[in-house]
Amino acid sequence: MKNLEQKLKNPVWFSLQETHNKHLIEIDGVLFYNPEINNFGAFFNTDKTKNALNEYSKLTDRFFLVSENQIPKIDDNKILLEKKIDGCQMVLENFVDIKPTEEIVLLTEENIDEVYNLIWLVMPGFYQKRGFEMGKFFGIFKDDKLVAISGQRMQTDDFIEVSSVVTHPDYTKRGFAKQLISYTTKEIINENKLPILHTNKGNKAIPLYQKLGYKLTRDMNWWLFKRK
Repeated sequence: MKNLEQKLKNPVWFSLQETHNKHLIEIDGVLFYNPEINNFGAFFNTDKTKNALNEYSKLTDRFFLVSENQIPKIDDNKILLEKKIDGCQMVLENFVDIKPTEEIVLLTEENIDEVYNLIWLVMPGFYQKRGFEMGKFFGIFKDDKLVAISGQRMQTDDFIEVSSVVTHPDYTKRGFAKQLISYTTKEIINENKLPILHTNKGNKAIPLYQKLGYKLTRDMNWWLFKRK
């Protein structure tokens, strides 16, 4: 049985081994999400990634491998490294309970299109509509429309990742993200799990996460590949 620290070093792998096992596609010892849900993969053995990526690319044309420090091997004839995103992992150290001034609601399947459209407006390119199935999503409505959300993504028996924190450009600078992150964090704590999140190195949101009690813990690199 793996301990928490081992799981945090390879969060995609252990999410697919545990809570998200129903979304697992395994190819030659490399684990991937069903691309209709998410396009992340994870590995331990770099010698296995070349063949696995070739096979997974038959299901989706763009996808990630996520790794703390290992470099995946690829078949240059079939797979192109589009870019490497230098990311980092943050783990909750001290919970800061922000009392919401807005009504925060648990979103349902009726909101799937609204969630998808808002994420693609703010962060286009990587979110699949069925990503809604990865965990709970919470939202703030203004003027009869969804204007800010936060969600849950990778999950194991020990942790849940806060993700998909987006606010409509017309509704920024109102503290919606801060309230949603704190609210989502509290929901995870109430499930007796550790809240974590991932972001890009140098992201301007990192100081906000730190004010809400998160600390930087390790690098977490995202290798974005494209089928040739």
